[in-house]
Amino acid sequence: MAKKRGVPGRNLRINDQIQRDLSELIQREVKDPRIGLVTLQSVEVTPDYAHAKVFYTTLTGDPKATGEALNEAAGYLRNLLFKRLHIHTVPTLHFHFDQSIERAIEMSRLIDTANATRARDEAGEGSDEGSKDGDEK
Repeated sequence: MAKKRGVPGRNLRINDQIQRDLSELIQREVKDPRIGLVTLQSVEVTPDYAHAKVFYTTLTGDPKATGEALNEAAGYLRNLLFKRLHIHTVPTLHFHFDQSIERAIEMSRLIDTANATRARDEAGEGSDEGSKDGDEK
């Protein structure tokens, strides 16, 4: 017999709702000084709703210390989520620093460097070709 599928898009809606609720709860309920300005980038809940990976970035403070503080507050945040969400299983929260923005900045810098090098090389070749053409005439 074929496996039953859940409601289409339900997992995505749960991810979004957890992200919205956690953002509000972290801002209003968590008083740990190690948690500065935190932005939750995404939430990925497992299909059985047992675990949720929460990806965050921080504008101030040490990302590692922020992650430790968030993971220490995970049980408290899960309890608060349980009171807000109307789902049978509220996932265990696992916070991970999202390095995608830093990687994107690094890739952009490398592309800019490569483009600048190419432009210098082409400018150098163009001046060499001009002198060669002048010699041949």
